[in-house]
Amino acid sequence: MRSTRRFLFGSQYLFLAAGAALLGYCAFVLLDMKLYQANQQRAFEQMRKRERLALQSLSHSNRSAARSLACAVCGTRLVGRIDIPRLGLTAMVMEGDDTATLRRALGHIPGTALPGRPGNVGIAGHRDTLFRPLRNIRPEDTITVTTLKGCYRYRVSRTEVVGPDDVRVLDPSKEQVLTLVTCFPFDYIGPAPKRFVVRAVRAAG
Repeated sequence: MRSTRRFLFGSQYLFLAAGAALLGYCAFVLLDMKLYQANQQRAFEQMRKRERLALQSLSHSNRSAARSLACAVCGTRLVGRIDIPRLGLTAMVMEGDDTATLRRALGHIPGTALPGRPGNVGIAGHRDTLFRPLRNIRPEDTITVTTLKGCYRYRVSRTEVVGPDDVRVLDPSKEQVLTLVTCFPFDYIGPAPKRFVVRAVRAAG
């Protein structure tokens, strides 16, 4: 009887220790993401400030070349920042959709268009961190993507749920469109079986 109590006590201790370790890891991941986002935001604003100062000293004919040079010289994978005001979502976007990138930021999906250019801009993110607010997104919501080359406004046209292998949502487009992709359902525990897709079209003006 005594050995049984010791076993039960030992098992409870192990479960508590495992739970504490898991909570600690989750807290570390969230803190690391927030610090990374803050650092990238500061770096982005500094680059934008330097570019504005440089452009002020150049003639109009040289400004386009200067913007291209600024993006090349910055030497980072930083694409820009995405804002969805109604949802209170602001997040930095990095190039790539690998695990390491999406753990800390939103990721620009390789092979898709870049913001401001014709085509389909694909951005991916985790449903349990930066893209969590997408569960409340609605048609007509405004999405702003800011890069070193400019600020681009998109308006949500629709949302849909697709299978994980349905890549047609990232097909090229003749229009300037933005596609946000995250896992679905939002409250699913473990690897989610589907994908939640937001499609937005570049707004005039």
